[in-house]
Amino acid sequence: MKNTGLNRRGVLKRGSYALGAAVLPTSVITATWSSAVHAQSEAQSALPTGLASALSGPERTNKLVEMAKKEGPVLVYSSMPQDDMAALTNEFEKRYGLKTKVWRAGSEKILQRVVLEAKSNRHEVDVIDTNGPEMEAMHREHLLQVCKSPFLSELIPQAIQPHKEWIASRLNIFACAYNTRLIKKEELPKSYKDLLDPKWKGKIAVESEDNDWLAGVVTQMGYDKGVALFKEIAIKNAVTVRKGHTLLANLVASGEVPLALTLYNYKVEQMKNAGAPMDWFALDPTVARPNGVGVNKNAPHPYAAVLFQDFILSVGQSILGKRDFIPTSTKVPSNLNKMPLTFADPKITLDDNQKWSKLYEEIFSRKGA
Repeated sequence: MKNTGLNRRGVLKRGSYALGAAVLPTSVITATWSSAVHAQSEAQSALPTGLASALSGPERTNKLVEMAKKEGPVLVYSSMPQDDMAALTNEFEKRYGLKTKVWRAGSEKILQRVVLEAKSNRHEVDVIDTNGPEMEAMHREHLLQVCKSPFLSELIPQAIQPHKEWIASRLNIFACAYNTRLIKKEELPKSYKDLLDPKWKGKIAVESEDNDWLAGVVTQMGYDKGVALFKEIAIKNAVTVRKGHTLLANLVASGEVPLALTLYNYKVEQMKNAGAPMDWFALDPTVARPNGVGVNKNAPHPYAAVLFQDFILSVGQSILGKRDFIPTSTKVPSNLNKMPLTFADPKITLDDNQKWSKLYEEIFSRKGA
């Protein structure tokens, strides 16, 4: 496949989507799906997609499992880190005796691929798991279906979109991360305004495409006040920009970046627990980006797809919590899903993406290596 060079901003900004190349490492990820994927048994192709999502009541899970076993492996497109998704699929396979296949890529490439497959009338993917803005874009392209999961009542209200075609399964909370060897806890800023202190000059970085974080923070502060503050911070203290949250997290751990403003708290927590000299803290307002799960409207394995979504929204919530994610289920104990949060609105990211992307670039104009 040819790489179109589109980044996340470009994908969300353009009205049409081109499929870019994706990096597909390890055995957990299926890199290429041949034309054999299109071939299904008569029993599979005869399944009305809507029937799977219409099931309800106590017989729902049993019926889904029964029919899913006639379909074959469920194919998931996910931007979740490989080992985290493997923890989910391993339990799913063990619990229901079903097989899963996962294609992992960044959220923008997942969006590109799903849209292109739909336009080409190639129905391969069953379940999509990725960032809220990309999930909302798929809803607008009429690529998802309502699955009427009985587990919605267990989730925080912000997890459920009005159309219910995708559901937030976890929250990526934008947190500040710091290298504990270079910065003492008592030295940490108590507010964004504290970042104007000259002691932070050359020590701060942000990720290159977190304009939804900026939108959430600035909107809560008041647009003019917030924009003026971040422009002053960026100019006075030479804020740098790095591409990718994983790269930025590693740079904080190594000490090359002493303080990052836009890392996902779960990733910092995982790295800290693995021995990295880093920790995280939150500044008010704290922005949370929902990550969601949805079922392809033309899923080739509809029963397995609906079963997998139900699993993510129920049993999977505990698995995510144990791996330092912030699940959206109220049944999984977490102080973070109860703390005051400003939720990044996927609709704003889509409708006003050009505005916030331009502002983000204007403010953080210094590009890191």
